[in-house]
Amino acid sequence: GAVYTALRPTLEDFVLEMPRGAQVIYPKDLGPICMLADIGPGVRVLESGVGSGALSMTMLRYGAEIVGYELREDFLNRARTNVRSFLGEEALGRYELHLREPWKVVPHAVHALRPGGILIAYTPSITQAAQTREVMATREWSGTRTLEVLHRGWHIEGQAVRPDHRMVAHTGFLTVGRFIG
Repeated sequence: GAVYTALRPTLEDFVLEMPRGAQVIYPKDLGPICMLADIGPGVRVLESGVGSGALSMTMLRYGAEIVGYELREDFLNRARTNVRSFLGEEALGRYELHLREPWKVVPHAVHALRPGGILIAYTPSITQAAQTREVMATREWSGTRTLEVLHRGWHIEGQAVRPDHRMVAHTGFLTVGRFIG
């Protein structure tokens, strides 16, 4: 008598659970890698060491054209299978909010998103994030969470290896959830 909701996994979900043979690059690093490498539509990339294909899938999602080079045939075959199994289906709807009061828009998003679609809101304050989460605390939303990404560089000079004295800490909060209808 239990009710189940089946959703197509997001790229993040898939990367964390996909079959792998090599060490995977985790979701928290995939976005920054693509930003730092200026990955975008039409950018041609040589990816050496394809591994399980997590970075390949992410760069393909950004619109890059990839030539992969992998010495191990088993890793290459695993990456091909992972990429095809994830990207072979049509993308689901997204709703991105960068507003002062995103919680006021969330009720309208349910009319625009397809089941399985994703809403993400970027807010500078935790109270804004909390209000957004409060509105999303219904049976229509699943997997809601709020996070922030911190960036700390490292000083490496010979044997002197330590974290930099300064880091890019808080910039904003990301609140995300899946619309399940």
